[in-house]
Amino acid sequence: MSRDGRVAAPAGSWHQSDGGVVAFLAFVGMLMAFGIDASLPAFDELRADFDLDDRGISPAIVGTPYFVGAAVGQLAFGVLADRFGRRSTLIIGFVLYGAAAAACAASTELWVLVAMRFVWGIGAAAPSVLRFAIARDLYSGDRLARVITTFSAVFLLGPIFAPFAGEALVSLGSWRTVFLFGAPLSAVALVWTIGFGETLAPEHRRPLRFSPIVDGFRAVVATPVTRWVMIGQVFNAGAFFIWLGSAQPIIGQVYNLDDRFTLVFAISGVGMAIALFLNRRLIDRFGTHQMIRSASISFVVVTSVGVVIALVAGGRPAFALWLGWAVLANASSTVITPMSASIALEPMADKAGTASALLGMAQFGLGALLAAVVDAQVGDTVTPMLVGALLYGVVALIALLKGLAAVDGRSQPPNVAPSPSHLLPAATVRE
Repeated sequence: MSRDGRVAAPAGSWHQSDGGVVAFLAFVGMLMAFGIDASLPAFDELRADFDLDDRGISPAIVGTPYFVGAAVGQLAFGVLADRFGRRSTLIIGFVLYGAAAAACAASTELWVLVAMRFVWGIGAAAPSVLRFAIARDLYSGDRLARVITTFSAVFLLGPIFAPFAGEALVSLGSWRTVFLFGAPLSAVALVWTIGFGETLAPEHRRPLRFSPIVDGFRAVVATPVTRWVMIGQVFNAGAFFIWLGSAQPIIGQVYNLDDRFTLVFAISGVGMAIALFLNRRLIDRFGTHQMIRSASISFVVVTSVGVVIALVAGGRPAFALWLGWAVLANASSTVITPMSASIALEPMADKAGTASALLGMAQFGLGALLAAVVDAQVGDTVTPMLVGALLYGVVALIALLKGLAAVDGRSQPPNVAPSPSHLLPAATVRE
């Protein structure tokens, strides 16, 4: 790595610049989003094909196994990546992803579809967790935060366009066409991964034995910075997952605008992408720590205003006001996520895969459970959504501030990247 923190192009690999790294990490991350967002327009056909209404089953049954598989897979792939390297672990994940997507498309029984969605989620966990570990292999300090923020912003193009792509695929074929499209996507990711190269140095590989794995997890949990930031990110994820779980019923039941769900989802995604692109420049000027403080405080302030407006309006504020709150709150929440990851992974070095796995598993598992508690309360008003998001936002703010205080207590200044000699040299990225 050069003195300005840039990654030099290693011989035989395909990424020639920061842009190449960002493009790769954004694309593999989009596979996770495709498995969730592109399936939304297929729910009506799934409901009819599998008689879900007559059986009293929600179409969400094809979404929940995906999230559960993703949470379980985070842990497994994080450990495997620290032992066998990032590239080989990603390859395993993409093979599972493509095979499960094709199996879902061919399913004629509901239990087969549900089982394969679980396996699909496990495969999707590999790029979800390892994109952060790969970034940590190559960068540090504020540059790490900028790179994660940038590929997270590009990644958000997936949630913006995936529902529209899903609608187009359904119109061309059926819900099976949507699921089958996951197979060629995974093939592209697999080929790109082979050419990208390995980023984990041999001296940082951890033995695949039970005791070292336990020691690695213990070190992650015992590191105050990582522990507190991880707690904060769990509650931040919980607040965001409330939006994912409650937006559709609120748009349909509270505002009677069910046909506009895809458009509203895309508008929120555009706001999040803009926020991440702006945040990258703001990190250059103010530093990661100041920006994560500001974003966390902004979320609490915006949501507090939203709660007041909702209460004054009897739980049914004007749709434009509710949508405005959602765009601003989701933008704040989204910029917190990559900065949290960079701060949590900063002290991990050889345990970056394990730490990234724990962070991802906690976000998907615990964050989804926290959101489910609030989603169950949503009825004919938006008040439960806003109150729940506010409570989780306050807890996230407190935890993140404690994590930043732990960083400030270390000997190294918080926003100064370590000497390049402490980082993985780009020349060691291997074929």
